[in-house]
Amino acid sequence: MRLRPPLTPTTARPRRAGAPARTPSPGRRWAWAGALCGALLSAVLGAPARWLADAVQQLSHDQVQLLLPRGTVWNGSAQLVLTGGSGSQDRSTLPGRLQWQLQPSLQGLGLSLSLPCCTEPTLQIRLSPNWGGATVQVQDHHSHWPAALLNGLGTPFNTLQVQGRLELASQGLQLQWIAGRAHLDGQLQIEARDVSSRLSTLKPMGSYHVTLQGGDSPTLQLNTLEGSLLLEGQGQWVGSRLRFEGAAQAAPEHEAALDNLLNIIGRRRGARSIITLGS
Repeated sequence: MRLRPPLTPTTARPRRAGAPARTPSPGRRWAWAGALCGALLSAVLGAPARWLADAVQQLSHDQVQLLLPRGTVWNGSAQLVLTGGSGSQDRSTLPGRLQWQLQPSLQGLGLSLSLPCCTEPTLQIRLSPNWGGATVQVQDHHSHWPAALLNGLGTPFNTLQVQGRLELASQGLQLQWIAGRAHLDGQLQIEARDVSSRLSTLKPMGSYHVTLQGGDSPTLQLNTLEGSLLLEGQGQWVGSRLRFEGAAQAAPEHEAALDNLLNIIGRRRGARSIITLGS
């Protein structure tokens, strides 16, 4: 009988000095790259709505909050809340949930906003980056908002506690940031209808029209449409600061009902109350 030599464990053949190390094949490298890109794309597309809510809160210094966010950064919803800023106890919450859709494209980022109580049809905004800045374009639209929403912004609205409704209409509205400076084009018109305040027993006090006109030096114009509280004024942006001068006066038959309000909203000069901002 012929005996076989005992089996011994095999050992790896030592690599010769100077021999090149084995590298993954091109096919395997492409497979790893594809898997990594797929994982990154999945993470981006599935980014939770909470990330967007956190970004909005930080950029607005807590004045705009998206509470109880659902969905993703690209398609989600939340409760819209306005506040007086960090540490403020003033806040206003709109009924229903704000719905948003973000759609990236070669031209920039498209944003659709829908809120059942206020935006009908959907508000469309486009953000386009450019050299040294960005451009935000608002599609021409009409929307309706409760005036009580302003009370959450703090002073002076938290004192006035206004009620009524706001009707907004924009035309060619566009905001550009160029080399750190903002430039506004287009027009925004606001009609405040059937306005009242807790500082007066007269309800409503009146209806008013505000026009924001863009340009090299954007302007703000305030006029009274109807009512017992007569408001007028005009302002202009100097750099990033608004300088506004206006006046409030009661119709003769309602001076007693509006006297307390006139003492608070401006500096009394006889029957008139002088309103100044940014002076």
